[in-house]
Amino acid sequence: MSSTGLDVFDKTLQTTHIWLDELMEVIEPDRQIAWHVLGAVLRAIRDRVPLGLAVHLGSQLPLLVRGVYYDQWHAPARPDERPPRSLEEFLAPIADELANTRPVNVRDGTRAVFQILSRHVNFGQVEKVRDAMPEEVRNLWPLSSEAPDIRERPEGYNAPEGNAEGRSGRPADH
Repeated sequence: MSSTGLDVFDKTLQTTHIWLDELMEVIEPDRQIAWHVLGAVLRAIRDRVPLGLAVHLGSQLPLLVRGVYYDQWHAPARPDERPPRSLEEFLAPIADELANTRPVNVRDGTRAVFQILSRHVNFGQVEKVRDAMPEEVRNLWPLSSEAPDIRERPEGYNAPEGNAEGRSGRPADH
């Protein structure tokens, strides 16, 4: 029987607990700290990739995690003119957000969130977000062979108008 009465809530709660459990294995067994780390890292990613990429990543997240991702977000009128160029510039706002929690190794927490995204979010989406980061950040974010790869489209998928290929890069079946 459903604990909330709505399958969509039960599913997102279960998935969120899985993500937090994976994060707690790395940082410490404290669910609240894990929740803060997850949110801080996701918001750092969101605020440092191009707008379209940020929105697409948000659409891949479980509903509850999506809420922490979009928390206090105001879509910029124009892209960030000074994206981070180093790992330290990327980690600084995460450390600032976590300053009022129990001490956490920001680098380890960030790496753990990257690994969670690589395991649970579409491989193609993770690859695009990762590639939008500076090289030092990408080095902290290895791609996972466990990532779901849904770039392949089902039979009969037709590419959008004006595009002779499907999103997988293969010619669409017509």
